Amino acid sequence: MKNRGQRTTNKGQQGNRRTFGIIFYVLIGLMFLLFIARFSQIALLKRVNHVDLKSRAGKLYTQQQVINAKRGTIYDANGDALAQNTSTYTVYAVLDHRQKGQDGKKLYVTNKAQAARVLAAYLPIDEEKAYQTMTPKKKSFQVEFGNAGRNISIETMRKIKAKHVNGLHFLATPARQYPEGEFATQLVGLASPHVNDKTGQTTLVGQLGIEAYFDKQLRGKNGFRRAKQDVYGYRLSKQESGWDAKDGDNIHLTLDSQIQQLLENKLQSVEKETHASSMAGVVMEAKTGKVIAATQRPDRNSSTPVWRNTLVQDTFEPGSTMKVLSLSAAIDSGHFDPNATYNSGSWSIGGGKITDWVTSGWGAITYRDAFYRSSNVGFAHIEQNMGSKNWMKYIKRFHLLQPVRVWGMGGETPGYTSFKGILMQANTAYGQGITTNIMQMMQAFSAIANNGKMMKPYVVSRVTDANNQKTVAKTGPQVVGNPIKASTAKQVRKLMVGVITDKNGTGQAYKIPGKTIAVKTGTAQIGTSHGYETGDSNYVYSVVGMAPAKEPKYIIYIIMKQPKTLKQPAETELANVFKPVTSSLLDRTAAKKGSQGVITLADYQGRLANSIQSELGAKHLQVTVLGNGKHVTAQSVPAGRKVMVNSRLILKTSGSITMPSLQGWSQADVNRLGKLAGIRVESNGNGYVTKQSIAKGTTIKKDQILKIECKAH
Repeated sequence: MKNRGQRTTNKGQQGNRRTFGIIFYVLIGLMFLLFIARFSQIALLKRVNHVDLKSRAGKLYTQQQVINAKRGTIYDANGDALAQNTSTYTVYAVLDHRQKGQDGKKLYVTNKAQAARVLAAYLPIDEEKAYQTMTPKKKSFQVEFGNAGRNISIETMRKIKAKHVNGLHFLATPARQYPEGEFATQLVGLASPHVNDKTGQTTLVGQLGIEAYFDKQLRGKNGFRRAKQDVYGYRLSKQESGWDAKDGDNIHLTLDSQIQQLLENKLQSVEKETHASSMAGVVMEAKTGKVIAATQRPDRNSSTPVWRNTLVQDTFEPGSTMKVLSLSAAIDSGHFDPNATYNSGSWSIGGGKITDWVTSGWGAITYRDAFYRSSNVGFAHIEQNMGSKNWMKYIKRFHLLQPVRVWGMGGETPGYTSFKGILMQANTAYGQGITTNIMQMMQAFSAIANNGKMMKPYVVSRVTDANNQKTVAKTGPQVVGNPIKASTAKQVRKLMVGVITDKNGTGQAYKIPGKTIAVKTGTAQIGTSHGYETGDSNYVYSVVGMAPAKEPKYIIYIIMKQPKTLKQPAETELANVFKPVTSSLLDRTAAKKGSQGVITLADYQGRLANSIQSELGAKHLQVTVLGNGKHVTAQSVPAGRKVMVNSRLILKTSGSITMPSLQGWSQADVNRLGKLAGIRVESNGNGYVTKQSIAKGTTIKKDQILKIECKAH
């Protein structure tokens, strides 16, 4: 009988499987318990890894928006905007084909060739480059076009949008616009976009001038909005929370656009002719201290920009214009005898030597002649006669070496003098060995022009709220001292007239036929740490004028430093700025006296040009119409401005513009014509137009140059 094989069971293996199964189910159970515990913890505490889930969910379903405050506007004295808000744009192209609007409209570029053509037509980028940018090697959601696609003006953005190219979109960036261009640029200043690294918000920040000085007031305060939304961005409720933006305040300056533009143009012309290292000019009302024009070169728009206001932040040795103040001190203190004589030419004093600009001198001359001829030796004697302590007393009375603190002008440098030793003390009487800033000199000159009352200069008249309804702060005429008697001021002005009228006077280049002006010229060496610079061009030339001389309404101060190319005397170059500005001021004063009244201009845009011409002609305004259109599109003097009878108003219409006859036009009116017609004006001489390079009846081309010859009446 054969034995059958027996079936055997591995009891050890079965035991292992059972043990493994138990452990597996235990682990699953533990994991499930941990999951339940963690889920309960999250549900109860609503926190994960120190993150508040309730808060995070709230943010996910809450729309939060910062509402940017509108930066305030800076206005001139006539209410025209000098700095205002605008936007620049960055263009980008969406390439992701999933991007569609709620209505199914494609939001991505559907025709790259068309998009490239449009971009090339309006931006500094060629068609091929634009196409390549929209065809990247790696898959991209969207692309930008580098510098060519940034800082796009609103006009260019609108032109591109008008082509209706799918997929081209624009991102707006706050920007600042300066509509008047080269108009007191250092004084008005600059605001530029600044991106907050934490929030990503772009804000305009003042960098220079009024924009920086009043940055906090101009900025205003941003608003904030919070509203519930779903995951797709749709608002779930009408309820919202937050606060409104508070727009910035507006700043109103005292600058007169007509005089400012004339000063800008003349100063620019002389700077171009002489290649001076710097120039500056200020026009101020004598009785109020109101600055109606002020400019400098270089400025922030120059080829070598300067990022400071040289009217208060730079100091210089003023030279012989200081003799107006030292003469005032000597007369006021009873130490000036105009008929006494001294030996001119040179004088050894205090271990040094003082010389006149004509080193051989003019022999024995009177102290009256010392002022007319601008003799340094004469004024060294005058300082010695009144005594250094007396002279320093008047330096302090005139508030030299002290900050003026003009509202709106920060970073002032007040000047310095060591005033040690008899030679140094004598030097200060003719403007060497002492430094001042321009606004200090304007303030001091006001005492002579205003019969002893010294007026603080001001360039900001008021600050108003965003709607110009409420005045937040204001200033006005402010007497800051009475350094001299009225009789002294009158005597000094009489001697200043002699600087022009006397045959030996140094100011004959500033003579204006039919006008009586008080003037003093100045020429100063330029001091360095190693002594005074040498060379024919290393001087600061200046002139101060008060007009009219008997009862001055205006103080005009022009400074030119280191002219490199002088084809004619420095006085003649300065007169090319001084005379047309002064003539315009005096003509305006005469017109006010002789007129029967003033006319307030309306907004004539959109109205028939011929009817406006007839209407205003009947009111004794001179009206010139540019273009061959029927309706007015622009006017040379804005609505709301008050003008004197016999003033000129230029109305622009559509169509081509032909040149009118400019005979007898003022330079200011020609400048307005140039601005409306889009042409550049270059003038030679002072006064009123006698010749024009573009003949009457010639069609004007944009950016054409119009040259005019002017002559005083």
